[in-house]
Formats: sequence, C-alpha cells, structure tokens
Amino acid sequence: MRRRLTLLVAATVALVILAFALPMGLLLRNAAVEQNLSRASQDAEALTALVATADRTTVEASVAQVNATGEYPVTVFWPDGTIQGEEAPRSQAVDLAATGRSITAEAPDGREILFGVQGPDGDMAVIRSYISDDQLAAGVGRSLAIVAVLAVALLGFGLLLADRVARLLMEPLGELASVSHRLGAGELDARATVTGPPELREVGSALNGLAGRIRDLLALERERVADLSHRLRTPLTVLKLETESIRNSEERESVETAVADVERAVNAAINAARSPRPTDGASDAAAVVAERVEFWSALAEETERHVQSDLAPGPLMVRASGEELSASMDALLGNVFAHTPDGTGFSVRLSARTQGGATIEITDNGPGFPDEHVTERGHSQGGSTGLGLDIARRTATNSGGEVTLGTGTGGHGARVTMELGLTTERG
Repeated sequence: MRRRLTLLVAATVALVILAFALPMGLLLRNAAVEQNLSRASQDAEALTALVATADRTTVEASVAQVNATGEYPVTVFWPDGTIQGEEAPRSQAVDLAATGRSITAEAPDGREILFGVQGPDGDMAVIRSYISDDQLAAGVGRSLAIVAVLAVALLGFGLLLADRVARLLMEPLGELASVSHRLGAGELDARATVTGPPELREVGSALNGLAGRIRDLLALERERVADLSHRLRTPLTVLKLETESIRNSEERESVETAVADVERAVNAAINAARSPRPTDGASDAAAVVAERVEFWSALAEETERHVQSDLAPGPLMVRASGEELSASMDALLGNVFAHTPDGTGFSVRLSARTQGGATIEITDNGPGFPDEHVTERGHSQGGSTGLGLDIARRTATNSGGEVTLGTGTGGHGARVTMELGLTTERG
C-alpha cells in the first residue's frame, strides 16, 4: 500500500508538472527567439537613418564596419541592383520590403529581417539582417534545461513527501495489523497505540475495545465452565460413596472406573477453563487407544457388539495430551453406541503415519452419517449435542492432523479417520 500511495502521488505530481512545464517551456522558447530576433535587427535598424540621408560611399563604409564587428551579417539592396555588405540573394521578401515595409521572412537555414527605407534620391532601398537557425535558438536549450531541472526537483520533492505521508499512514496500520495477529494468536492483553489520522485512531480505539470485550467474555466463559465443573464434583462424591454399597465386586469395579473417568474429565475441564490458552501436550497413542478400546469393549459385550481391534505397538507419540485423546476416543466410540442399534459391530485400527504421528480409524456397520456437516459444532440429527465429532476434530487439528468421514467396508456403515501429528517432545 505504501508503494501504491507513492506511485499515485508521483503520477499526480508528474501530471501537474507537465501541465505547467510544457506551457512554460514554450513560453521561454518563444521569448528566447524574440530576444534573438530583436538583437539581430538592432544593427540593421541603426542603419536606416544613414541609408535615408547619406551617400552610398558612407553607407558602404558603415555596413562594412557593422559586419566586421557584429554577429549578424547586414546587406543593403539599392533600387538599381547594387548590393553593399554581405552577399545575399534578392528574395521575394526583399522585393516586398522594397514597397516600404518592414518584415521578417524565412530564409535558407535561418531568417532575414528586412527594412524598407527611402533613400536621398527618393528610391526605396532595403536593409537586410540575417540570423541563422542556430543563432535563433541560442539560449533556448538552457532555458528548457532549467525547466527540466526544476520539474525533476519538484517531482523528487513530491516523491519524498509522498513517501513520508505513506509512512505516517502505514506505521499505524502496521501496528494495527500486528496487534490483530497477536490477538488472533491468543495474546488478549495486546493493545494498539492510538496514533495517526482521526480515522486510524478511531479504528485503533475500536480494536482495543474489541480486544477488551473478547477478554472479558472469555474470562466470563471460563468462570462459568469452571463453576459448572466444580459443581459436578458434589454428585461425583455422592457416586463414589454409593459405589461402596454395591456388593457385587465386578459391578462395583465397573462403576468406580466410570466415575473415575467422569472425575478425570471434570478436572480436565476445570484446568482448561483456568488456562487462557490451549497448552501443547504429548501422549502415547498406542497406550491411550488400547485403554479406551478395552473400556468400551466391556459395554460392547453387554450390548452384543463384536469389536475388532488392530492396534500398532507403542510407543506411538502424538501431539495431543492423554486427556484430549481419551476424550476424543470416548466421543467417537460413544457415537457408535449412541447412533447404531445393539448388536452392531465396529472396529478400531491404529497405525503409524509415514510423516510421523498416528492414524486412528473407527468403522461400524450402522446406518452411516446423515450428511457431511456432522463435524460442525452443535450440528446433529440424532438427538445429541453434536459436540462429539467436533471434539475429535479440534484435537486432530491442534496436533497438525485432521478428521475425515467416509463409509465403511462395502459402502455400508460409517468410518471416521482421525490423523494426529507428531509431537516435538520425546516419548
């Protein structure tokens, strides 16, 4: 933008300079030509009185003296054809001047200035002064050079002024852009310095106000999430106490595991709410996926679902914390149980990515996905909250991967593929 402003001002200044320089150049050229013509006619005009009163011998001596000392050759044409001074052809302009006129006419490689003068005997004589084209243009080049130098100087000054103005405009814009990027990166305390023209100051104030509003809303949202999560601890405590009254050890162990999972998720929600930014984490995908498959296999057995797993051996480090990966697996496997009838089997496959990280593929034999928008947050057609696939998508995206949807084997059922990026930490 700075370059465009400079070019715009340069073009405007150039047009203004041309609008004044061209007429000025023509004016100076014409003035120089007129001045040279005036100088060329002075010697010839000075001889008019002498030609009108003196004899030819005196006139010839005076003409010879003028030609010896002057720049412009002078010739006197007498009515009888006698020529005194510089040799020159008798042109039609000379005959016209012999009628008593004073004229300036074109001549070979120059101009001739003619004065018709009545001699002592009453006949008309013509005094001719000749100026060449080079003498006529003397001083024109210097005048045009001065105009050109002034035009270039004005153009240079205009460019410097344009660059200065553009810099004054771009510095506040650059700072506004920098603050916007910092806010986008999560630096909610970033603020712009309100400087520059009134319009930019207004934009800076609006950006600072928006940043403050975003910070306040996020702080309020974190407080609400933390408060809600904290409230869940009370019923969790009651559930823990209730599990102790279960006499069947297998059932008690199953309930205790479920309560522990819920408590872990609540603690993760509280920690996430207290953190202003998402933190980078790392985990062993092989261990986390194996643990969650084992957990859901127990429920699958109760609902007569066949579970097939093909898990690569660990460690298989990915750029996602254990809590995030566990929540994603629970969301994906929970969708299988929530959106397919009992007895529908599913498979879980874990493999290493060629570029690092891991790929998790969950396939079921159910009805498949209703449309391609189910990964959008809050979108669901199955009576759920619509957040399950979004949780998995965010985990994959934050790790440098992605979530893709498809159909199962033979074109039936649903397939979710979650790719996780390689962590920079060592496992």
